[in-house]
Amino acid sequence: MTKITLYVDKTLKIAYTNNSSIWLFALAKTDFNCGGIEMKNIWHDINPKRICPEHFYAVIEIGKGSKIKYELDKETGFIKMDRILHTSTHYPANYGFIPRTFSDDNDPLDVLVLCSERLMPLTLVKCYPIGVIRMLDNGHRDDKIIAIPFDDPNYNVYRDIEQLPKHVFDEMTHFFTVYKELENKATAVNEVDHAETAKQIIADDIERYIESFCK
Repeated sequence: MTKITLYVDKTLKIAYTNNSSIWLFALAKTDFNCGGIEMKNIWHDINPKRICPEHFYAVIEIGKGSKIKYELDKETGFIKMDRILHTSTHYPANYGFIPRTFSDDNDPLDVLVLCSERLMPLTLVKCYPIGVIRMLDNGHRDDKIIAIPFDDPNYNVYRDIEQLPKHVFDEMTHFFTVYKELENKATAVNEVDHAETAKQIIADDIERYIESFCK
């Protein structure tokens, strides 16, 4: 049995392990006088000033090209494996969520981050929205914000979803139409909308978060 050791970087406040095969990039707030570690939950424990409709820090759950469906464990703030996709499809973009938001499906608001590179789970990426895929998943609204990193020169020329190459757009909508078919789960892409609609959805889900968790 392999022994796993947990280390804490006092400067960065990052907990990590001595085993590179285990992704344990947990943000940690540490009381070093008592020797205890209080783990922070990235869904909740981020400065609200870093999350607004016009720009925000996205948390990556799944790197583009993956068939592994990672998702936020809402109780701990860690990333857990939910399942391997049943279809022969791969995530067409980096996929994650916007902290301090709360959507109709009782999860943080989903975001697709269009980037020239695959990003690691639990990476924070400063983004701006360019559009939204409006979906229904098992009867619940399940919007997917389309966002661009400020610091990727291959993509930060785009300011609205209509400016994307048609194939990039078609690949995303096709993926969300078919990726649950072999699980006998129904998803429907209702429409695709522009940056201003995406900003309004983010604003609404920030307000819903405040109503649900801050009052």
